[in-house]
Amino acid sequence: MLEATNFHPGRTALNHLRMLCAAARLPRERATEALEQAGLADVAGKRVQVFSLGMRQRLALATALIGHPKVLILDEPANGLDPAGIQWLRGFLRYLSHDQGAAVLVSSHVLAEVEQIVDNVVIIAKGRLVRSSRPSNVPAPRSSSRTGSCAYGASVPRTSAGSRSTRRSC
Repeated sequence: MLEATNFHPGRTALNHLRMLCAAARLPRERATEALEQAGLADVAGKRVQVFSLGMRQRLALATALIGHPKVLILDEPANGLDPAGIQWLRGFLRYLSHDQGAAVLVSSHVLAEVEQIVDNVVIIAKGRLVRSSRPSNVPAPRSSSRTGSCAYGASVPRTSAGSRSTRRSC
């Protein structure tokens, strides 16, 4: 997913996606569909410069979705979302993986958030696999807030073996 700040502020959300659809030789209608998927259909005609960080995050997600990707890599997708937006994102990622069959890799520094959407966690430190287990078996970082200097990542969809995975780089 693109950084949520890489939009021309004078373009509308719809215009931004239509421009990308044209560049990728995708049908114009895909822009409207992606905005609907990201929950931005009601602000399609608004200029990006008035968007909150959460709305920009959703526009970045819509941008990533225009080509119907089979693999979606998201870095801190909940950043800037309000609690309702985070709930929506969790459900949407489950929908993409379970109903649409997309492989979704989520990178996040917040294990508590990742734990809510994955079945398996993979911890990688210094390029080596340290641990692979269920989220409930992953020890918390040394800070009590369950966040820290480690980067957590999650792959939401079930693989052919029926599991999901997460990675953490320390």
